[in-house]
Amino acid sequence: MRAVFMGASTLAIATARLLLARRHEVVVIERDKDRIEALADDLQCGYIHGDGSKPAILREADPEHTTVLFCLTGSDQANIIASLVGRSLGFPRVVTKIDDPAFEHICIELGLADTIIPARAIGRHLADMAEGRDPLELSTMIREEARALSFVASAADAVAVDALDLPSQTRVVCVYRDGQLVVPDGGTVLREGDEVVLITHRDGLDKLKAKLRRAD
Repeated sequence: MRAVFMGASTLAIATARLLLARRHEVVVIERDKDRIEALADDLQCGYIHGDGSKPAILREADPEHTTVLFCLTGSDQANIIASLVGRSLGFPRVVTKIDDPAFEHICIELGLADTIIPARAIGRHLADMAEGRDPLELSTMIREEARALSFVASAADAVAVDALDLPSQTRVVCVYRDGQLVVPDGGTVLREGDEVVLITHRDGLDKLKAKLRRAD
């Protein structure tokens, strides 16, 4: 696997170290040359000096031969812009970090399915620990051929769940409406602005993403 990191943030470097220890190829894009020099002796990976939100710099990272682009800087706006540029250049998977949950809905509307909010994930884990629970992350349950993604319902999607034109082996798992969880059945009518969470077979993932992009 080949991973590219936009920005040498603490989270990016921690993730890069784990991937390198697992014998994956890592490239870090960083605009601060001094930061690169400080890391180079300790972190044996590839480096590109420049602004990772710029198309020319991301092209240097070789999207065609990269598995995932991580946008993990301290700026939500920079991460979102870099993610959109990376997707347009052909990176097969883009992971976008945001700190402000207000941007989450926007990321979903933009089709940035792999969005992470570290504070929320850590907070949920700590709250579960405080209650004596043994948290089971969704990623441990959705495995093998299964894949999950979500989209924001448009006016055209304001139909019953059973009436959605979804690929085969795709189902609606749940809906978030006005911050509340809705567990739908086939007759549940979606509303514009609902966040709809789907599970699908990996073979149909590209077709489903293409359909959702056309709907946008």
